[in-house]
Amino acid sequence: MKNSVDKKTIENFEKLVRKDQSTNSARNASFRNDLQEISMDWDHFRKIDHSFSHVVTGEMPTTNQKSSGRCWGFAGLNLFRIYLGRKYNLRDFQFSQSYFMFWDKLEKSNYFLESIIKTADENWNSRLIMHLLSNPIQDGGQWDMWINLVEKYGVVPQSEMPESYSSSKSMRMNRMITRKLRENAMQLRSMKGKKASKNDILNKKKQMLEQIYKMLTIHLGNPPNTFDWQIRDKKKNFIKFENLNPNSFYNDHIGLKLDEYVCLIHCPMSDKEYNKVYTVKFLGNVIEGNPIKYLNVEIDDMKKATISSLQNDEPVWFGCDVSKHFHRELGVMDIELFNYDLFYDLKFGMSKASRLEYGDSQMTHAMLFTGVDLDSKNKPKKWRVENSWGNKAGDKGYNIMTDRWFDEYNYEIVVHKKHIPQKLLDLFNKEVPINLDPWDPMGALAF
Repeated sequence: MKNSVDKKTIENFEKLVRKDQSTNSARNASFRNDLQEISMDWDHFRKIDHSFSHVVTGEMPTTNQKSSGRCWGFAGLNLFRIYLGRKYNLRDFQFSQSYFMFWDKLEKSNYFLESIIKTADENWNSRLIMHLLSNPIQDGGQWDMWINLVEKYGVVPQSEMPESYSSSKSMRMNRMITRKLRENAMQLRSMKGKKASKNDILNKKKQMLEQIYKMLTIHLGNPPNTFDWQIRDKKKNFIKFENLNPNSFYNDHIGLKLDEYVCLIHCPMSDKEYNKVYTVKFLGNVIEGNPIKYLNVEIDDMKKATISSLQNDEPVWFGCDVSKHFHRELGVMDIELFNYDLFYDLKFGMSKASRLEYGDSQMTHAMLFTGVDLDSKNKPKKWRVENSWGNKAGDKGYNIMTDRWFDEYNYEIVVHKKHIPQKLLDLFNKEVPINLDPWDPMGALAF
């Protein structure tokens, strides 16, 4: 065969597909229909069941991040509100998602500018600089970035800083702030090139951050410093607290000790070992906060920790690739629900490791496990998932993840340290993290 695609080869292709009745049938079916609907396997569709053997107490109506990438923070706040709801017997409650977004954007701006100063000797067209410039204040984030925000800025009720147009639809706000930050990067790199003093550079950066703060205020509003909080519980009892601030609201009314939580990943890539701790270079938000830190474990270790947490009535924050084998309307993550091999008469055969290594998968979404369905041998069959895409899909916004889907497309969980074997906990606490490149798929949830 020639290196190019010649007309004779194309003619042979055409003859083959014309003769193939399965190809013609699939073509006719797909021409005016969605691939997911026409490739769905009936035997798996009819088995969709939203009942579970174990569900945590305190579930609330689902939230909606709308056209923004704040899933990681929504999942964090949804975890917090379960504990707040139990404490005060609440039927429904939402924290302000705009509040954490405001401070995350400001801190990411500072983190970006500091990274630009640190890498000023790099060529402007190096892969690192191009990566830093590509998306400096992305909506996404990681668990350690979440801890950094909560510990520094606390949380507030949604009533104190409600959603704005830009918080729910962040593209244009992000675009304008990114434009300004790229201009700032150019200026800081120029100052470094001209041997400006450290003090002059820091003063210039402060002026830049003042502009970013102004832009964030225009789009998201002013973050509250103090507030009162009042609500009625399930029995209609009136609850009121006065003279709160964001940090006291978290510490006094939620009070989870975030430094006792451990982040596990399952990443079978050839350049990563199990039972090793990893971090991602140039990934973060709060400069003085915790760096990203993961312990890479076998999938069974991840499942055992998740099940232990759920059986102890504790929800689990997790990161996965929601773009694969997921029916959004049905709210089902199930590899076997879609029979693509049959539909195309082709075999799709990449492993979890090869999908990560060849760009076919990465962490794209964070959600919350609130339940698991165990069989008679205590093995998981499926998982209950609280999503943040509103209440229209699945079971009023709660989704199903099959256990096989967990194996293939779940990459990260966060659980309390008591659910981790001591051997793994010692590794997490004592191992020096191995640096991953900024564009590694294990950092993709933040982008």
